Amino acid sequence: MDGANINSAVKNSYWRVSVVDVTGSTHNDLVLLARNGKAKHGDVIAAEFQTQGRGRLNRTFESPTHSALLFSIYIEPKGNAEDWGWLSLLAGQATCVAITNVCTLNEISLPKLKWPNDVLIRDKKVCGILAERVGPAGVVIGIGINVSTNDDELPVPTATSILIETGIECDRNILLPKILEAFAHLLKRWEEGDGTLVSDYLSKSATVGRKVRIESPNGARIESQAVGIDPQGCLVLLSGEHVSVGDVVHLHAN
Repeated sequence: MDGANINSAVKNSYWRVSVVDVTGSTHNDLVLLARNGKAKHGDVIAAEFQTQGRGRLNRTFESPTHSALLFSIYIEPKGNAEDWGWLSLLAGQATCVAITNVCTLNEISLPKLKWPNDVLIRDKKVCGILAERVGPAGVVIGIGINVSTNDDELPVPTATSILIETGIECDRNILLPKILEAFAHLLKRWEEGDGTLVSDYLSKSATVGRKVRIESPNGARIESQAVGIDPQGCLVLLSGEHVSVGDVVHLHAN
């Protein structure tokens, strides 16, 4: 990746992208900067390789060098902190929009959103997202996308890459600015209380409308149908629960 080209391609002036060859975790790097008061709204760190990449629920995220788009952003959102669960959903929406536009995908290979933090292509995971609140005003959002990863480099059978599913060699120097632009636009709409964000999200959802099993961190399991997303970004179930955290297992296709 070329930091100069990426920064020149970003139309929204508040993004500032730093590209490093190797780091433990772009997410941890930004969290540390934010906790020390050295991060500003719009800071972005991208890496060619992470030695300690983080996923949700303390999982690891690994990808071969140069094959993935690995980056984290720091923002100080203006919206109500109780609704910050939506921020990772916005990141997923932005990723879907950017992949679709950059790769010019057909209907079959369009990316879809699996609540809360995954992007799927053909029902396989191509992207994971991790959001973490830092202090009273900040949020770090980490995004990892398998761009040109090959079959034998994937960590699990349920993972995939843009290349595998579409045959397209996606340029990360183009994809990253497009994600940042899309996210900035969605964030502005969210901060302004745009009620159409929910319908936009639902149009890309692979989860809402399906029968699902929710596996909570404490070991509890719930099976029901996913029917919506509430103002806090929780998954709404037909059985009445509003789920804020947990793994989702899709039990049947749409």
